[in-house]
Amino acid sequence: MLKLMKFLKASALTIVFVILLLILQANCDLALPTYTADIVNTGIMQHGIKSSVPSAIRKSELDKITMFMTKEEKDTTLQHFKLMKQGDYSEKEWSDYLKKYPILKNETQLYIWDGEEEDTVSKSIGVPVVITGLLEGDSDDSIKMKEQILSNLPKQITDQTTDIFKIFTMLPTKNVSQIVTAIREQFNSMPEMQITQAGVYYVNIEYKAIGVDVDGMQVSYVFIAGLKMLALAFVGMLAAILVAFLSARVAAKMGLDLRSKVFKRVLSFSNREMDQFSTASLITRSTNDIQQVQMMMVMLIKIVFYAPILAIGGIFKVLNTNTSMSWILIVGVGAIFVLIGTLLVIAMPKFKKMQTLIDRINLVTREILTGLPVIRAFSTVKQEEARFEKANVDLTKNTLFVNRSMAFMMPALMLIMNLITILILWVGADKVDTGNMQVGDMFAFIQYTMQIIMSFLFLTMLSIMLPRAIVAAGRIDEILVKNTTITDPTTEETLNENMKGVLEFRNVSFRYPNAEEDVLSDINFVAKPGETTAIIGSTGSGKSTLINLIPRFYDVTSGSILINGTDIKNVKQDTLRKKLGFVPQKGVLFTGTIESNIKFGAQDASDDVMNRAARIAQATEFIDSKTEGYDEHISQGGTNVSGGQKQRLSIARAIAKNPDIYVFDDSFSALDFKTDVALRKSLKEEIADSTIIIVAQRISTIMNAEQILVLDEGRIVSKGTHKELLQNCEVYQQIAASQLSKEELANE
Repeated sequence: MLKLMKFLKASALTIVFVILLLILQANCDLALPTYTADIVNTGIMQHGIKSSVPSAIRKSELDKITMFMTKEEKDTTLQHFKLMKQGDYSEKEWSDYLKKYPILKNETQLYIWDGEEEDTVSKSIGVPVVITGLLEGDSDDSIKMKEQILSNLPKQITDQTTDIFKIFTMLPTKNVSQIVTAIREQFNSMPEMQITQAGVYYVNIEYKAIGVDVDGMQVSYVFIAGLKMLALAFVGMLAAILVAFLSARVAAKMGLDLRSKVFKRVLSFSNREMDQFSTASLITRSTNDIQQVQMMMVMLIKIVFYAPILAIGGIFKVLNTNTSMSWILIVGVGAIFVLIGTLLVIAMPKFKKMQTLIDRINLVTREILTGLPVIRAFSTVKQEEARFEKANVDLTKNTLFVNRSMAFMMPALMLIMNLITILILWVGADKVDTGNMQVGDMFAFIQYTMQIIMSFLFLTMLSIMLPRAIVAAGRIDEILVKNTTITDPTTEETLNENMKGVLEFRNVSFRYPNAEEDVLSDINFVAKPGETTAIIGSTGSGKSTLINLIPRFYDVTSGSILINGTDIKNVKQDTLRKKLGFVPQKGVLFTGTIESNIKFGAQDASDDVMNRAARIAQATEFIDSKTEGYDEHISQGGTNVSGGQKQRLSIARAIAKNPDIYVFDDSFSALDFKTDVALRKSLKEEIADSTIIIVAQRISTIMNAEQILVLDEGRIVSKGTHKELLQNCEVYQQIAASQLSKEELANE
């Protein structure tokens, strides 16, 4: 898989931009639970009051609070609270304060906080505010506390008044300090969060007393926080859309490059490499395998970068929210890993087997469809149906197993997530009840936990999908790294144009890869311009193999093949093949028209050249009979023309190229005798200056050749003209005896 990452180099800047977008998206997603907690905690539970330190407080209340402070706390607090005087402010500033604190209209003394050192002031004012609030309240706890204080005071003082604050002003400072110390000791074990919440409750009452619009403050806070959440959600949505768009483009670009590279690589393969990969497998690798890698690349870009950012950010947020419940997160992630690990062990082999099974069904389908006429002729339809059914059932069973595993995984994961949510609510509710956690923090903890679990879920799901993509990537890489046995020379030699069309085999031997014996041994002959060199021999004698060595479909094992005196290994394949007009044993046509097929090797050929090639190949008659003539459509593989017509168009295609050397690999076998004779006569007249090499089964096709090579078991057992071979070559005599009558042999 890493080897294929090199195809992402062209999209490096886009990937960097995508990573930045994913960081932005993750930050937006991670910020939303915080705002949810703020809305619940501050907006709803605290009526929009953010701090337990009042921004403004009456002098009478501040005096009460300072009674329960130590000297250091009192100094710290008074340092940050300033008594408001109209003369210290401009008319506009004072007018604004009057609107904010209507109690100033009654000339009530009011202290205003300077907003500095909130944490320090909050700690100094926290416990005293709680005590003051309790002593001013009428709850059961307040009444109980007042009774406890009054019971410890002299009766002559409590008879005068039951106002605790007035009593403190009547008592000596020493006695007040003792009482305050005793009261404060009761709050030393009180959780900080409870102190803060009690302080906020006191601030709420104080704000109402000085005329602050607390309800408006609450609505404003919730509205602003909601707008921020909407903005974050919108930005996150835009980032997600851009990420999806760009990652799809990057993956598509990679798929485009891979298909192009694989296709070009396959085109560079010699027959040896093509024999190692089946056609069905090459098609699967070029389509389905690349599609698997492309789909996985989209997931990799979107998840591999995003999930870790979200998980790490979520863990950081959880630790800041409430570390005492972090163990729940560990339990949830551990349960997911156990589930996914189990599924990986069970399903992984099936994922790896998937591509091989797809290869198999493609191979069987292609063989059956290609060989359908033969299958019908031999009445083996039922057997082939059974063969296809086995491949189909194997793939279906494998796919069903994988899909069922995935189907089981999703409900199991949802069950784990729901159980984790219940556990958080169970534990969190107890902490809320004891004052160690706020409701909003519990909601935020649930959301962060779900984000973290989902991050690990994404990664584990990716790890399940990854094996199939890795197998596909490996199969693609096999093609890309496959070394071709036939390569162009580093330095190309120039062909001698003074020897135009001279072909020489010099001590040539050839052995197929991994074969034990040579197919061809010690082949020596020279084919000259203006002459026809024919090759004949029994089936399996090596005729087609010899022909395939000329265009370097295979390379010789030993010896050399020379064109114009130059070893063909020392010229580029393109240069070599431009000199050849090759007509294969089986006529191959391409989807298009008759014209496009004739001009296939010479795109810039004129219509006169095309007409001449068709005339020489004896194809004019059937072309003129077509409704569209040269514009007649040719279907895939030339299935809408006969075998003989296909052969003639293949020959016309080679002639239109006007090469130096013509190679006909048993190309006249589908022609009737009349057309065969007319074609050979036309070739002799029209391309007399070229070198012609003909592989044939029929002696009648090669009787007039200037040179006939007789092959037997990979060796040239004799060479000469037709008459010479009839006299001195036993193999040729046997072939002639099997094809010619006694009268014809006698005449010869």
